[in-house]
Amino acid sequence: MTLPSSLAGATSVLRLTFDGPLAVLTMDSAPMNLFDEAMWGAWADAVEWLTARPPRALLVRAEGRVVSAGVDVRVFAGLDAADAASFWGSRLGITQALEALPCPTVFAAHSLTLTAAFELALACDLVVATPQARFGLVERKIGFTPAMGGTQRLAQRVGPSRARELVMTGDLYRGTVLADWGVVNALFPPASFHADAHAYGMRLATGPTRAHEASKDIVRRYLAGGVPAADSALPAVAAEVAGTTDHRRAVAAFLADGPDHEMDYEGR
Repeated sequence: MTLPSSLAGATSVLRLTFDGPLAVLTMDSAPMNLFDEAMWGAWADAVEWLTARPPRALLVRAEGRVVSAGVDVRVFAGLDAADAASFWGSRLGITQALEALPCPTVFAAHSLTLTAAFELALACDLVVATPQARFGLVERKIGFTPAMGGTQRLAQRVGPSRARELVMTGDLYRGTVLADWGVVNALFPPASFHADAHAYGMRLATGPTRAHEASKDIVRRYLAGGVPAADSALPAVAAEVAGTTDHRRAVAAFLADGPDHEMDYEGR
């Protein structure tokens, strides 16, 4: 398994590693894990590589005191307005590629998570955080708007009023608040956060991979076309899952040992 050079090695700002079926993307660019050309380039390489070789689950995490302080403001100073559409279009493409991965994706936020990092978190299926973690789309401080898809994905999760509030005020919101809103799916204590987040991702990675992919597909169809679109696709999607090895083995185990059966899913 050959990784792009941007994702391998101790000096990489974004590392891709594997724990069996779980892929782990770790941002590690001290001290703030800023999104600059190196970080964006590594993210583009990562989503391209993972799209071609989907794992059974993906955990996104960060080393350091903060998850990310967001976009390096020097990026804006050096960006010509004439190039802005193509520039941000390519960055939005990273968000879209992450969102389109067929496997479950989890974003782990142990502390401050701003702008681009928060937008990528919103592209993941699930977000876990510490209660004290702080999240924000703070582009108003430079007279800008979130340009990696965060506003609309936040509105999708919490409604337009809350999305406008968060973006227009530029305030920071604790993990506990965003858990109440439904943005954060689980809260873990700081002392065990990284281990808990890893276990959370591993639970998904060792689950019924094809069924998870089908569930993502149905949710995606619902978001695009509502219940009718999801209903229209569901019989064929369910039929495909019905033919998987994991489904047939799990049914047999359930019938033999009941709902508490132990099942080692194979991802096929």
